[in-house]
Amino acid sequence: MTPEQLRDLVRTAVAAVVERGTLAVAVPDDVLVERPKNPEHGDYATNVALRLAKPAGMPPRAVADLLAEELRAQPGVARVDVAGPGFLNVTLAQGALGQIAVRAVTAGEGYGRTDTLAGQRLNLEFVSANPTGPVTLGSTRWAAVGDALARLLESSGAEVSREYYVNDAGAQIERFALSLQAVALGRPVPGDGYQGDYVGEVAARVVADEPGLLERPEDEQVARFAERGVAAMVADIRSTLEDFGVRYDTFFSERTLHESGALEKAVATLREQGHVFEADGAVWLRTTVFGDDKDRVLVKADGEPTYFAADCAYYLDKRTRGFDRVVIMLGADHSGYVGRYKALVAAAGDDPGTHLEILIGQLVNLVRDGEPVRMSKRRGDFVLLTDLVDAVGTDAARYALARASVDQTIDIDADLWSRRTNDNPVFYVHYAHARISSVLRNAADLGLALGDPGDVDAGLLTHERENDLLRAIGEFPRVVTSAAELRAPHRVARYLEELAGTYHRFYDACRVLPRGDEEATPLTTARLWLCAATAVVLRNGLGVLGVSAPERM
Repeated sequence: MTPEQLRDLVRTAVAAVVERGTLAVAVPDDVLVERPKNPEHGDYATNVALRLAKPAGMPPRAVADLLAEELRAQPGVARVDVAGPGFLNVTLAQGALGQIAVRAVTAGEGYGRTDTLAGQRLNLEFVSANPTGPVTLGSTRWAAVGDALARLLESSGAEVSREYYVNDAGAQIERFALSLQAVALGRPVPGDGYQGDYVGEVAARVVADEPGLLERPEDEQVARFAERGVAAMVADIRSTLEDFGVRYDTFFSERTLHESGALEKAVATLREQGHVFEADGAVWLRTTVFGDDKDRVLVKADGEPTYFAADCAYYLDKRTRGFDRVVIMLGADHSGYVGRYKALVAAAGDDPGTHLEILIGQLVNLVRDGEPVRMSKRRGDFVLLTDLVDAVGTDAARYALARASVDQTIDIDADLWSRRTNDNPVFYVHYAHARISSVLRNAADLGLALGDPGDVDAGLLTHERENDLLRAIGEFPRVVTSAAELRAPHRVARYLEELAGTYHRFYDACRVLPRGDEEATPLTTARLWLCAATAVVLRNGLGVLGVSAPERM
């Protein structure tokens, strides 16, 4: 019996007591079922009686007694104890717990997937670094976490569109074009321009693709360097991210908002809502009425639209494309952006709590020997995504970035994450999967197979370490669901490390394969199913993080 099945059983027990008239409450849509910290308290515990006591007008223990009596009569339940103020501690019948392994193996890639977010259509925008340079370490964190979050949300039933917003309009693009032109002509790069070897590389590509460019008038040169230079950088960014395992559904050009009239349409829409006004020759959005610290300019006195106007148009474009919720991932330096964006959503007539979600992430550093690494060959004052991958590998980089909460600044120790030892978290999880793969290969060499699910005697899995592992496997769907709802991929990583440790302890305590002339027994088969179930969960969990599951190490 899995935790999900037990939750349904508890809800059924509540419904039965309500139907008999001994409890006057609404049957909850969901109940909390979790593993108790002390295994002596049973396989699972629930606080449902505490939740229902107040609406029922009864003491929590009285409610718990009613539900315990109902649960004790259910198949698969061996014992139900009322503890403390009204907790229910449930011990499953022999064999009911073992069925978790059977269910995990038979579900395969589908184990852990739920429909809790079904019907939600989300636009997830992440990274969106300016197309004026390569992908840096700071953006790499969002690449790993954003892609993992998208996978999590999809595993919970949501429809997710991954989007990269290309800031290819504005002053930074002109500075980039002037930098490319200067390098191509052998001039010094402007003081506010872009430095680094990559500028020369991009400039050379533009000149090679467009012979005779440097003989044209300078304003034409700048325009072509802008268009071709941005296209080259976007191609490099896309390729770098794809090599990192991150693929987008949409690369959205800011420039198209200016060229299509979307900005003017957005201003008109906001004006219709009654929140646009004019002052000092400029056009403003009255965001202060929605909690912003000041009103925001949409169109400057010289007629130029602001970045904020583009933000308004971009948000409205996403909503027009049918997304129920716009999720945006931003770095710590954009925390001041949240208030104004919520205000524009409200000014557009939407509910910021429903239609918008902004996640703020903290900084990340690459360190070696306790010192920050400054190793980029293309520019000396920042570290690139490719530098991180070169230092620790793609799997370790993605895992390291995803295993910490985004609201924490993290240091990635290049020495630790490149080490092939158990103190390297990703190696520890990888080794567990490889170890299981080896067991299953050895079993096949001995002519042993899992066989039909109906033939396995899961009730033989009674050892303490077996039960620990079964309960851990059973937690996986809940971990995925909660990680998706909380936007916290790091919960999956930490769970995988705990699962790996639980498997290693099981393996050390419980012999799986027969030795010498020993005959295989039904317990052998049951333990092979348990190993296979653990491998399924490790693969699925690593897959959520975009990390491979090696079969050999």
